Amino acid sequence: MGQNDLISLKGVGPSLETKLNNLDIYNQTDLLFHLPSRYEDRTAIKKIGTLESDSEAQVEGEILLSSIAFRGRRMLVVQISDGTGIMALRFFTFNKYQKDALKKGLMVRCFGKTRKTTAGIEMIHPNYEILDPKKRHALPKTLTPVYPTTQGLSQGKLRSLITQVLKDRLDNLEDLLPTSIASELNLGSLNESLKETHSPKKESLAIDELSPAKKRLVTEELIANQIGMRQIKRASKKHSAMQLTQHEMKERFISMLPFELTESQKKVSSEITFDIALNQPMMRLLQGDVGSGKTVVAGLAMAIAVDSGFQSVLMAPTELLAEQHKQNLDRWFGPLGVKTGLLKSKLKVPEKRVLKESIANGDCQIIIGTHALFQESIDYNNLSLVIVDEQHRFGVEQRFSLINKAKRGGIVPHQLIMTATPIPRTLAMTAYGDLDNSIISELPSGRGEIATLCLSEDKREEVVEKALREIKKGRQVYWVCPLIEESEDHNRESAEATFKKLSKNLSGHRIGLVHGKLSADKKNKAMSEFKEHKLDLLVATTVIEVGVDVPNASMMVIENTERLGLSQLHQLRGRIGRGEHESFCIMLYKNPLGQTAKQRLEVIRSSRDGFFISEKDLELRGPGEVLGIRQKGVVGLKIADISRDAYLIPKINKVCDQFEYEFPEESEKLVRRWIGKQINYRNV
Repeated sequence: MGQNDLISLKGVGPSLETKLNNLDIYNQTDLLFHLPSRYEDRTAIKKIGTLESDSEAQVEGEILLSSIAFRGRRMLVVQISDGTGIMALRFFTFNKYQKDALKKGLMVRCFGKTRKTTAGIEMIHPNYEILDPKKRHALPKTLTPVYPTTQGLSQGKLRSLITQVLKDRLDNLEDLLPTSIASELNLGSLNESLKETHSPKKESLAIDELSPAKKRLVTEELIANQIGMRQIKRASKKHSAMQLTQHEMKERFISMLPFELTESQKKVSSEITFDIALNQPMMRLLQGDVGSGKTVVAGLAMAIAVDSGFQSVLMAPTELLAEQHKQNLDRWFGPLGVKTGLLKSKLKVPEKRVLKESIANGDCQIIIGTHALFQESIDYNNLSLVIVDEQHRFGVEQRFSLINKAKRGGIVPHQLIMTATPIPRTLAMTAYGDLDNSIISELPSGRGEIATLCLSEDKREEVVEKALREIKKGRQVYWVCPLIEESEDHNRESAEATFKKLSKNLSGHRIGLVHGKLSADKKNKAMSEFKEHKLDLLVATTVIEVGVDVPNASMMVIENTERLGLSQLHQLRGRIGRGEHESFCIMLYKNPLGQTAKQRLEVIRSSRDGFFISEKDLELRGPGEVLGIRQKGVVGLKIADISRDAYLIPKINKVCDQFEYEFPEESEKLVRRWIGKQINYRNV
C-alpha cells in the first residue's frame, strides 16, 4: 500500500473505496482536488422570528410537538420554537429511530432551506442535531463545504476524509505550475488555495467572486482543460481518413432543391467539403439556430461521401427524429438513386437481418438511427462519414467511443457534430476545444414571424380562447408543461391535469398528450398524429424540445417559463413559425417574478437570435445549464465556471504553448490531476 492510497485512510474499506472511485477519486491527491460545489453558512444561529422564505438558515429551538401526519402521504412533523417564533420541520422519509429521537422538550439545532406556507415557516428534511444541554456546541468558524457525491456516501463522511487528507498530505503535494507561469498569471500558492477553498472564511466569499485562492485553482484547471483538448485534437488528427472528393452528385442535389441555399449554408458547406477531402478525419462542430437548415448541409456532405463510393451515418437523439431525417433524406436522395436505411427498435427480426446485410455489403449507402447504430452488432462496409444530430450532451468521451467503434484498419470516419443549441464562443472553446467550429448564422427566407408574449398565468382563460381561434382557422397548437419538480412523475401529472382541463375547455376538438413516461411507441404515435393533423392541440412535456417539423403549428403555450433556461425556451419556440403563417408563442409565468426571472423573460421576448440568447443564459444561469449538464460541463469542470472565468482563457491559451513545450512532464501530470480518468485520450 502506497502512502497515497485511499485504503490507508482511516475508515476506508473496499466498499467506500468503490464509491469514491465512482466520483473519479482513486487516491488521496484526488481527494484534495475534489472541490466543493457550494458552501453552507453554519457560522451563526438565526432567530425563527426573523426568517424569510426561500433562504438557507441555521436555527436552534425546543421541540414543542412531534407527530405523524397524513396529508396525501405519511410524514413526520416536528414543531420547534426559540421564543421569537414557531417553525415546522417536515420529513417525508424517516425511520422509527428518528421519530423516537425527536422528542418533545429536547433542544435541536437544524440547518435547511426555509419555505413559507399558509401555516407559517417550515423546513423540509433539514440537517439536524439534538443538543446536549450539559455540553457546549461550538459553531464552525468557516463555511461548510458541500461536495459532489454519489449514492451511499454522505457529506459528513466526505468532509471527514478530506479534512484528514488536508492534515496529512497537503505539505507533500507537488506544485506542477512552474514559478515563471504562476507569476506571469499572478497566482498565489497551491497549498494555501486548497486549504482556503475547502473551508473558506465567511467574508472571503462576500468580498470577491473570484478570491485569490479560487483564481489559482480555476486557472490551473482551465490550463489542464485546454492542454487536454489540444492533446485530443492532435491524437485524432494522427488517424487516417478516406479522402472524399467526388462532387457531381452534390451539384445534382443542389439543383433539385426547391429553395436557394443561404450564403451561410454555402460557406459552411465549403468548410466541410474542404475538410473531408483531406486524408485526416474532420472533427467539426456545426452550430445553427433552430430551423437554419443544418440537415441540408449534412445532406451535401453525404452526397460527396456516396459519390466517392462510401457509406454515411446520421445519428439522432430519438427514433422520432431519426424517422423525420429518413423522410427528408429519401425525398432528396431517392431521385438520385441512393439507398437509405433506418435502423430502429421496432423492426421485426427478418427486416433487421435484411437491413444489416445491406449495410454490410455496402448496398445501403446512408444509414439513419439513434445511438444503437454503434451499440448493436452492425458491420459497416466502408463507413467514411458520421454525422451526430442535436446531441448537446455528446461529450468528448462519446466522441471517442464513436471513433473507436467505427475504426477499420486504422481508418477513422470524418465526424460532424450538429447542434441547434447555440454555444457561446468561450464555452465552445472549453467544452468542444477538440473540434473545429462552423456556424450557420442566418435563417432561410419564407418563414412566418413569431410574436412572443409573456403573460401571468391568471390570464389562462384568454390564452385558451386564443388557442380556440387558431384551431378554428385550421391551425395547430402546442401546449407545453415543463419541469415542475425534478421528478418525471410530477411533470406527467401536470401534463395529464392540463390535458383533462383543456379537453373540457375545448370539447369537440382533437387533443393529444405526450410525456416522458409514455412508451416510445405511444410518444411516436401522438407526435405522428399531430404531424398529420389528426390532432388540433398537443399537450406535452419538454420531450418535444427536439421534435418533429409541423409547419401548420402556429401557436405554442409554455407554462412555468420562469423555471426554464433561455436556450431551452428558444428551442421550444423554434417548433413553431416553420410554415408561412404568423405564429404566437405565449409564455405563462407564476407571480411574483424575481429580478433575474424578469430579465430572463425580457431577453427571450425581445430576441430570436439563439447566440445572443445563449450568451445571456450563460450570464444569468451558468454553463452547466446551457450545455444541458448541471455543474459539470462537458469535460467535468470542478471549480472553473466558463461564463464567470471566460476572461482568463485568452491569457491561459498563451501560456499553454510555453508550458507544454518547456515542461512536458509537468503539463502531462497537470492534465491527469484535473481531468484524470474523465478523458481517456490515450486510447484515441
